[in-house]
Amino acid sequence: MTAIDLATPEPVLSVEHIAVHFGGLVAIADMSFTVNKGEVVSLIGPNGAGKTTAFNVITGFLRPTKGEVRYRGNSLNNLKPHQVTSLGLARTFQRTSVFQSVTVFENVMIGLHRRGRSNLLDVLLALPREKQSEAELRHLAQGLLEIVGIARRADELAGSLSYGDQRLLGVALALASDPSMLLLDEPVSGMNATETGRFMELLDKLHKRGMSILLVEHDVPMVMGVSDRIVVLNYGRIIASGPPAEIRGNPEVIRAYLGEKASRHAAH
Repeated sequence: MTAIDLATPEPVLSVEHIAVHFGGLVAIADMSFTVNKGEVVSLIGPNGAGKTTAFNVITGFLRPTKGEVRYRGNSLNNLKPHQVTSLGLARTFQRTSVFQSVTVFENVMIGLHRRGRSNLLDVLLALPREKQSEAELRHLAQGLLEIVGIARRADELAGSLSYGDQRLLGVALALASDPSMLLLDEPVSGMNATETGRFMELLDKLHKRGMSILLVEHDVPMVMGVSDRIVVLNYGRIIASGPPAEIRGNPEVIRAYLGEKASRHAAH
């Protein structure tokens, strides 16, 4: 393989001329973009621009009025959310979705249950295969908690965690499905500066491991700091797409979303 081949982007997610209409309301008019393998792409824009609607289309929670979403060559248009997940896409939500009344470790074990090979009879009879599968899952759960940085909290109730740590646990739950791509819906919303910094470190770690990431976020400095490319939506249409430095100085983006003050702040 030549150096040129290695540098050639490999699209894994393709959003092709997606439109979403709710009666007479146009949530997305015509949206097309790609996410390449191992790339961090962020969707930004004002409230109501269509960002979360786009996430819902990609992950099977909403069917588009027209257009197609493809992941690694597979059309996602008519798939249910669990079928989309089985293809390698995992999503987090704006609100924390952890199991509050069980421990952090048990949360991840619940997320891993689909990867176990044993059946009900194995469990009831405590067969060796069940014991081996359980040991493997416990090892995986510990590893996921170490990746997201909350292994020290494994035995604590999930509901006792800080908001930021609950969001990190949410990522561990998403990673439990063994995805090749993560979709993060406003992951640092409500976090303080320290928590946001920890989350950015996690994204950098996942990025270096080759994870493809699609991100919706309002924290512009955070987006500028973690993204390879940024796609800007306004009124259901893409008004700009490119690397952070290009987006930061785009006059249309500044008018529609960043504003002069935010643009200057994002540059630091």
